[in-house]
Amino acid sequence: MPAPEYILNLRNKIGNDPLWIPGVRGVVFDDAGRVLLAQRTDNRQWALVSGILEPGEQPARGLVREIFEETAVVAEAERVVSVGAVGPFTYPNGDVCEFLDVVFRCRYVSGTARVNDDESLAVGWFALDELPELMPGHLSSIRHALAPAEAAHFEP
Repeated sequence: MPAPEYILNLRNKIGNDPLWIPGVRGVVFDDAGRVLLAQRTDNRQWALVSGILEPGEQPARGLVREIFEETAVVAEAERVVSVGAVGPFTYPNGDVCEFLDVVFRCRYVSGTARVNDDESLAVGWFALDELPELMPGHLSSIRHALAPAEAAHFEP
């Protein structure tokens, strides 16, 4: 995922030091109960659509923007399902990041799922019993999104 301009500007000032970044992730369900996934360009893994918020951007709006930018799907955020810290990650260039990850359950509104930018190799809808291999955190996000609407999950 390409870094937003404001992060590149921060990196010019702080180098590779750890950076705390606000991120969002969406569990998007269509009317058939399938979940929207994208195969990432950077590591070739299938994943929920996620992204980095711009300064001052509301999390739900930022996620809806990311979903459309990456998949051409218009979605609506329904509720927060979990909040947590993810990382730290050290990237090949030495940058260290940790993400505040806000996960939303979303519903499909319109559009045909397709690769819509250079962040994904493939995009598609998957039945819950036919999911490709996903990172454990993404599987947990799907489980939390399927749970009855209640308080958001978080680690104490």
